Amino acid sequence: MSLQRRRPKPGARQIRPGKLPRILDAAQLWIKNIVYNLPVPPVQSSSRPLLVLFAKAPVPGRVKTRLAAEWGEEAAAGLHSAFVLDTLEKLRQFNKFADLELHTDISTDAWGETGVARDLQVAGTLELKLIHALSRGLDQGRSVVMILGSDSPTLPDECIHRLLESRADVALGPCEDGGYYAIACRRVASEMFTGVKWSTGHVLEQTERAAGACGLAVERGQLWYDVDFPADVMRLAAESRLPRHTREILRKLAIAGPAERKH
Repeated sequence: MSLQRRRPKPGARQIRPGKLPRILDAAQLWIKNIVYNLPVPPVQSSSRPLLVLFAKAPVPGRVKTRLAAEWGEEAAAGLHSAFVLDTLEKLRQFNKFADLELHTDISTDAWGETGVARDLQVAGTLELKLIHALSRGLDQGRSVVMILGSDSPTLPDECIHRLLESRADVALGPCEDGGYYAIACRRVASEMFTGVKWSTGHVLEQTERAAGACGLAVERGQLWYDVDFPADVMRLAAESRLPRHTREILRKLAIAGPAERKH
C-alpha cells in the first residue's frame, strides 16, 4: 500500500525512519506495565527468529465452546490450557536459535509458571492483532516472525522447522479444515489479510490470495489438523504419542481413543 507523506515544515524536527515504531512500542509497553502490572520485556533489536504463541485466557465459557457442548465449559477450558502448555514446551525446544513469547487476549495469571515472556494482544480484529505482532517483531530486526495457535498440540517439530526455513515472504502451515496452524513472515503488508473471512474453511486460500495481491511471495508448509470439534478430540486421543499435559487432561476427563477403549 502506498502512502503519501507530507513534506515537513522548515525547521521541523524529523524522526529517523524506524525510530517512530520503537518509540510507540516503548510507550505502549510502559502503559501495559502500569495498567496490567505485567512482566513485559523491553523492545530490543535482534535478528533471531521470533516465535509468538497466540492464546486466549482459559476462561470457562470463552474458549473451546464447541467442545464445551460435549464435555462442559470447565473441561473445555482445561483442554485449552493443556494445549497451550504443551505447545509452549514444544516451542521451547527451539530456544537455541529463536526467541519465544506468549501473547494473550486479556491479562491472566495462567501459564505464569512457564516463565515465558508475556505480552497482550492489541485490541481489535484478528487481522489487526496479527499485523501488529508480525510488524513489531520485524521492526526489531527479526529475520522471521512466526505466530502459532494452540489448537494443534501434537504438531510435529518438522512442521515448524519447514516454515522457519522457508525463504518465502509468507509461509503458512495449512490445516485440514481450511485454516492454518501458523504463519511465518519475513515481510508483511498492511493489507495482507484484507477480505479474509475468519473461522471459515477458506481462511488459508483467502490469506494466500490477499498476501499475493500485496506482492508477497507465499508458500505452504506441511498439512496438519486443529482440535476444534469433539471428533478432533477423539482423533487426538487415538494418537500413540501425546504430550504430557494433553495426555493428563484426557485421562482426567476419561476421554480415550479407539485403541484404549478396547482394553
